[in-house]
Amino acid sequence: MDYFMSFEEFSCKVGLSRKDICREIFEEHRKNIKVKKEKTVVKNLVRILDAALKISNQKGFQAMSMRNLSQEAGLSMGGLYAYFSGKEDLLEMLMSTGHTTTWRVLEERLAEVSDPVSKLRVAIQTHLYLSEVMHPWFYFSYMEARHLGEKQKERAKAGELETENLFAHILEEGKGKGFFAVEDSQLTASVIKAMVQDWYVKRWKYAKRKVSVDRYARFLVAFVEANCVAPEYRRPKALKTEDHGLYRQAGRNQAGRRAQR
Repeated sequence: MDYFMSFEEFSCKVGLSRKDICREIFEEHRKNIKVKKEKTVVKNLVRILDAALKISNQKGFQAMSMRNLSQEAGLSMGGLYAYFSGKEDLLEMLMSTGHTTTWRVLEERLAEVSDPVSKLRVAIQTHLYLSEVMHPWFYFSYMEARHLGEKQKERAKAGELETENLFAHILEEGKGKGFFAVEDSQLTASVIKAMVQDWYVKRWKYAKRKVSVDRYARFLVAFVEANCVAPEYRRPKALKTEDHGLYRQAGRNQAGRRAQR
């Protein structure tokens, strides 16, 4: 695997089309969905979720009525209720899907690497690319958090802290092994999270400047590594898989030197 995966390669590897996501929703909520034919469910869930996210991101989820959703999705009111019992049920479906999918892909990608510098790069890259693949979900979660009920609001906050804590854990692990030189791992993780969020919250700004997600990912990773990675462990921009062993060996050598002191 090329150490730096492009967005196109990532998209092909994880296979997260809207149909794939809706198929996962069907599997998770099968017992509550009245329609049992998978092909029909997936097709209609794509229409429903596209419509819900479009309306929500235009005027807010709370302002959306079931009639608005019915008209935008091109389904009858009775058709909508075959998939969920009401707006709260739909909100749960939207939020749980984004969270479950994000963490499944993050865990799969992080399992492919071992050293802390690789983990940090892969975590940033994967989170950023997921926000591009699932932009309506990410934008919805960010923008709607302040308008939700207390329970859902706390859940949205917990979800943000969860990914921030992932970055902090990787930084702490690498700091303990001598790979990272940061004073405050949690505060550094918070800044990394904010820089990732800037991509999906303010896409208009980067579109205007003709900045692609690949360019932003490369810049962000290089920026973070320049400020976090100990000088002796900084990597060249285009690092290949075979180079990983050099950094693992460097870590072992440094650990041996510390033990001899």
